[in-house]
Amino acid sequence: MKKIIALIIVLFIVTSAFAQTEPVVGFWLSVDENTNKVTAAWRIIVLTSGELRGSIVSTPDEPRGTLLYNCRDRYNGFPIQGSVKQMRLDGTPLIFGLTKRDTGDWRGGNIIDPESGTMYGCRIIFHAAGSKSGNRTFQQDTLEMRGNFGPIARSQFWRRTTEQHAGSLWP
Repeated sequence: MKKIIALIIVLFIVTSAFAQTEPVVGFWLSVDENTNKVTAAWRIIVLTSGELRGSIVSTPDEPRGTLLYNCRDRYNGFPIQGSVKQMRLDGTPLIFGLTKRDTGDWRGGNIIDPESGTMYGCRIIFHAAGSKSGNRTFQQDTLEMRGNFGPIARSQFWRRTTEQHAGSLWP
């Protein structure tokens, strides 16, 4: 009887852990903060290892299959073998190595800017529609993509989108 009760408790805990969804997972639009123009559609996932990764699904400026020609051959900690500048813009994990601090708060990883080839430290913070942070109120679900290069950091705010819309930006 004790074994059955222990098994039920373990199943309850495991089920509860899987029932808690991570709000950063899904499809997002990166937006230029100066022009408010969409720069790319991204897919954010969490691997079974617990690492958060993100890759571009489509972009309005580059055709499908474009290579990451502005990138370097190698980056410290990059999760895939091979020359990065020979990889495709779509599908390559340009966000990698982030670990969960709390629900909606991921830190300690990197993001590579495909335009410049620069790798930045990265933190991702989820803001639910209607929530406030500082003097900002979020009208829709938003990802704060915080990139840093040494002591210099800035945030970009991404908007949630659907899988269908994320795949539709190609020129």
